[in-house]
Amino acid sequence: MSNAVTVERRVQGARSGGRVEGSLAPKTVDEYILAFPPEVQEVLRAVRAVARSAAPEAEERLSYRMPAMFQGGVLAYYGAFKEHLGLFPPVADPKLRELAAPYAGPKGNLQFRYDAPIPIELIGAIVASRLRANQGKAGRQRGRAAPPRSRG
Repeated sequence: MSNAVTVERRVQGARSGGRVEGSLAPKTVDEYILAFPPEVQEVLRAVRAVARSAAPEAEERLSYRMPAMFQGGVLAYYGAFKEHLGLFPPVADPKLRELAAPYAGPKGNLQFRYDAPIPIELIGAIVASRLRANQGKAGRQRGRAAPPRSRG
């Protein structure tokens, strides 16, 4: 697969909270992906693969009705929408934020349109950056000494 995935056609139909109209809500990430047209499935699988590569020990599950990855906290949520792939939460790393600026959505999320190349390597870098931040946060929390207890 190339570094950038392009979906030639626009996705037909509306997205309804990660499910196809008339079907049950997906219970797994695989079910979520299968609920979309083949060209969107290709994008979702590419994002899933690069996220797993960036954080191979992360827990993957559905949260907020979309695929999510957790390790020491949230790494990323990603979801298929009618005309774009959404990636949440906002990017904290200043260098990555600059690279992601063309994809910035209204609330700090990222929106990758299907009619343009999807920057898979950027998505992987964002997940890796969030993992490093979560690991750093966990290390700082472990290093804190408990406050002294008063003897009363």
